[in-house]
Amino acid sequence: MKEIRTEDAVGSVLCHDITQIIKDQKKGVLFSKGHVVKEEDIPLLLSVGKEHLFVWEKKEGILHENEAAQLLYDICAGKSMHGSDIREGKIELIADQDGVLKIRRDALLAVNSLGEMMIASRHGDFPVKKGDKLAGTRIIPLVIEKEKMDRAVEAAGNEPIFSILPYHEKKVGIVTTGSEVQKGLIQDTFTPVLRDKLYEYPTEVVGQTTPGDDKEQITADILKFIENGADMVICTGGMSVDPDDRTPGAIKDTGARIVTYGSPVLPGAMLLVSYYEKDGKSIPILGLPGCVMYAKRTVFDLVLPRVMADDEIMAEEIAALGEGGLCLNCKVCTFPNCGFGK
Repeated sequence: MKEIRTEDAVGSVLCHDITQIIKDQKKGVLFSKGHVVKEEDIPLLLSVGKEHLFVWEKKEGILHENEAAQLLYDICAGKSMHGSDIREGKIELIADQDGVLKIRRDALLAVNSLGEMMIASRHGDFPVKKGDKLAGTRIIPLVIEKEKMDRAVEAAGNEPIFSILPYHEKKVGIVTTGSEVQKGLIQDTFTPVLRDKLYEYPTEVVGQTTPGDDKEQITADILKFIENGADMVICTGGMSVDPDDRTPGAIKDTGARIVTYGSPVLPGAMLLVSYYEKDGKSIPILGLPGCVMYAKRTVFDLVLPRVMADDEIMAEEIAALGEGGLCLNCKVCTFPNCGFGK
């Protein structure tokens, strides 16, 4: 720091907060640490008795917190997001579109492990909306060696740490299994729930079939939807291990690549995720357990956003859901702002 006359401080960076006290009216920060002094600030500074200021003295190889925050922002921000104004050496990343937030977790850990700098974010692989805050960056001290920031840039690699995958419009076919539904013995209460969840995204339900428990017919219905241009097929019911639950086998018989049958998530243990390859395109076929029909939040809420963003789901990612995979069925549901799926 160096001390200079306030009248000579235009363009300098404050090293400390400036407090303004007005009796019975105000006591608070007039200018924050890191503020760049402007010409119009001089009268205000003098009015609070600041005839001299302590400002940052620029030195070769040393970066101010604002400069360092900008570098951290540059290694973080992908497309479809922007940065906030720098305040007290901090920049926040804001989403410019709806989609699924993706995080290069190895790069995030590498940068945060360097010390004297930090990047804090929300959880990845979850939906975000335009205007949502994604992350914040800053260094810990007021100044930092440029060499340390160069190491951060190297640790982050060549790609942004954060990105947003946009949703894609999808035509969806629904295959409702179970002879009790086919014969009208019970009302189909599954499909209305499913439609409500799908309509939160850019989807069009192109049809629904009720093949009962006929395994061959379930397979044929799935393939017929794909032949007619469906971008996703969802099968409901018949996902248990009972002998008359035919849906998993029927999905397998389509020739689809089974990613997982089963997930360490409650509600949602009997989830099936698979992909059918056609003309170079991977078409998701999902088998949904019965809990999706009655539980407010299930494994379906965890996988649907990623499916809608064409973010292919891997078996190890499903396995990793075990920690955080227990929904607590809170009286007031705040999902996704809770621990479920994280």
